[in-house]
Amino acid sequence: MSDNTIVGIEYNRVTNTSSTDFPGHQANGDYSWDIEKFKDSFEINISHITERTANFDLIHIDTSIANAFRRIMISEVPSVAAEAVYMFMNTSVIQDEVLAHRIGLIPLKVDPDLLNWVDKTQDENDRYTEDNTIVLSLDVVCTKNPHAPKNSTDPKELYRNAHVYAKDLKFEPQGTQVESFKNSPVVPSDPDILLAKLRPGQEISLRAHCVLGIGADHAKFSPVATASYRLMPTIDIIEPIRGDSAKRFQQCFPSGVIDINSNGEAYVKDSRKDTVSREVLRHEEFDGKVKLGRKRDHFIFNVESTGAMSPEEIFFKSVRVLKNKADYLRNCPIGQ
Repeated sequence: MSDNTIVGIEYNRVTNTSSTDFPGHQANGDYSWDIEKFKDSFEINISHITERTANFDLIHIDTSIANAFRRIMISEVPSVAAEAVYMFMNTSVIQDEVLAHRIGLIPLKVDPDLLNWVDKTQDENDRYTEDNTIVLSLDVVCTKNPHAPKNSTDPKELYRNAHVYAKDLKFEPQGTQVESFKNSPVVPSDPDILLAKLRPGQEISLRAHCVLGIGADHAKFSPVATASYRLMPTIDIIEPIRGDSAKRFQQCFPSGVIDINSNGEAYVKDSRKDTVSREVLRHEEFDGKVKLGRKRDHFIFNVESTGAMSPEEIFFKSVRVLKNKADYLRNCPIGQ
């Protein structure tokens, strides 16, 4: 592998970090765009994927593209959240605006493709329709529990509806939503998010209008809790390291990175697990025997969803957004 694709990690500095005016291009070599060449070299490897998290690799792609995916997943993939909250009654200790803010931050399980964007140029009375708005209601009254255990001090036993949770928000389908959301009613991704605590006589009654939005406008619309990447670590053992020295070498790395073979010689088992702490560079006995680095074109992505949609769907939507941006630039009159 060319040294141009490796970012060098030394004791007190990081080398080969500079780029050219054209990212990924070096002084010599043929860098003319070839779609077939890109298809042959580009790779996507999925390490693990669950309902909420995904870890995958994008290999042989430019940093600008990888970072574009990261930024789009955070701030430009649309999702649904409460935008307008209409308070009818709130005698709890939480102020109206604080309660509305907490409701807005609750991730909702809803397919954003089922809704249209709100036209903000319209009058507010006509702005929200069944095509672009989901209505959630919250009606809770706290009362004493006449059957509470004697000497109990637990509010959940002493009172009814002492705690108000996200699951208390009820979906109220409007018009055609009865059919379109029949198989997937809108519910909070995490039903046990605490919204408020009530005591006898206190009451909350409200309606929340939920619309499409993007994280660039407000964090409540961001579908990811985190979306990040790191470069694949590289560990090159230049000279053989054996015996007790191999054991000390192994201890300089996180568990599973370095192993020792039957001949007592250290070898790299899984560089992916390395955190590039540079601990090994502190020891004189390994000076000149190991070289650390990171692959410039190998990105390890970690995407954690809020639960609004699956992480793979978030990534697929980010690809669609980036494609639309490219199409816009290609067809833009200025670009012509």
